[in-house]
Amino acid sequence: MAVTCGLPLNGAMASAINMLDDVHGGAGEQAMALYADIAARCAAGAALTAATATALQVWQTVHDRYIPGFGHRFHPIDPRAPRLLALVDLAARAGTVTGRFAEIGRAVEALLADQAGKTVTMNIDGATAVIFAELGFPAPLGRGLFLLSRAVGILAHAWEQKQQGGRIKGPMPPDFLYRYDGLPARPLGDAGG
Repeated sequence: MAVTCGLPLNGAMASAINMLDDVHGGAGEQAMALYADIAARCAAGAALTAATATALQVWQTVHDRYIPGFGHRFHPIDPRAPRLLALVDLAARAGTVTGRFAEIGRAVEALLADQAGKTVTMNIDGATAVIFAELGFPAPLGRGLFLLSRAVGILAHAWEQKQQGGRIKGPMPPDFLYRYDGLPARPLGDAGG
């Protein structure tokens, strides 16, 4: 949209990146914050299950029922998450990471399943949050890391649109132009009267 309105590539990328916030783009950072809260409670002496339960209760009280990084609206199991967690497990066995945040993520998943009475699995945001936390990134960097991964796609999309050459000033392609189908035009009365 930004390119079709005439912005250069950097402006189009900035526009797209600025659109990514809490609703789309923030779940990984939020999941990292949740994991960090659980890790801090464990470091203070709480058992993992108790720390997870308390952190989830606090999160749900402050935010809402939605737990970032878990559940998916299109499929019951996000196929990417188990694959990524398997790589984290492999890295933990090799001593590259601790595996502590993978354990925390799985504890959240297990507790959510118990609360809901059905499977609520980790999604891609929960899995990438595990990876970023395992690598030592603090939660506020989670959104930036998400944006880095999207920037390449945004650039490619903006470039493709720029090469197309079409310029429109609305979100609709030219072949879907608006057509008024309301009341027919009518004369207006005397404006002075």
